[in-house]
Amino acid sequence: MKKPIPPVKFFPLLLLIALLLITSPLVFAHTGDGPHNGWLQGFTHPLSRLDHILAMVAVGLWAAQGYGRMVWLFPLIFVVVIGLGGLLGMIALPLTFAKYGIMLSLVILGALLAWRKHLPLSVSVLLIGLFALSHGYAHGSEMPSNISLPSYAAGFMLATMLLHLCGIGLALLCKKIAGTRWIRFSGIIIAVYGGFLLIP
Repeated sequence: MKKPIPPVKFFPLLLLIALLLITSPLVFAHTGDGPHNGWLQGFTHPLSRLDHILAMVAVGLWAAQGYGRMVWLFPLIFVVVIGLGGLLGMIALPLTFAKYGIMLSLVILGALLAWRKHLPLSVSVLLIGLFALSHGYAHGSEMPSNISLPSYAAGFMLATMLLHLCGIGLALLCKKIAGTRWIRFSGIIIAVYGGFLLIP
């Protein structure tokens, strides 16, 4: 039987660094346009909407509930596929399920967290891929036309990765300090918020 990965001692410091990296561009951001700030706009885009933030953190929380390679496999797959989704959005390729994919990602990931449900690896990877494609498409389709495409994509992919890291760090800290009940409670909140967004 596989044993849970023990909390890493330096994770509180790592989490603090990730939070500082995420918040500092928001504090020092300027309003100029052009290719020079494409990275900054890409980085701040996932941080500008609560649905994106909750979904990215939820992926990290869910990954940390797994064992072995799943802890890092899910976030890695998400970041790679979100880049592909961003490309589809940038070239305006129709992707009709993207809007609902974002909302369903909150409902499903929240429910999986709340019930501590582990799915088969193939099903988990499929879900992660579909959710990442939806979120990436939203980022890409909302990219301003006067900024650099590669730098914008690099920005939102890095922000996504850091949000995943925050989720993993929070999960490990919760396990160490208060058990898993706070993770399950956060799952309920995320799922409820996603359900609220689904209401016409």
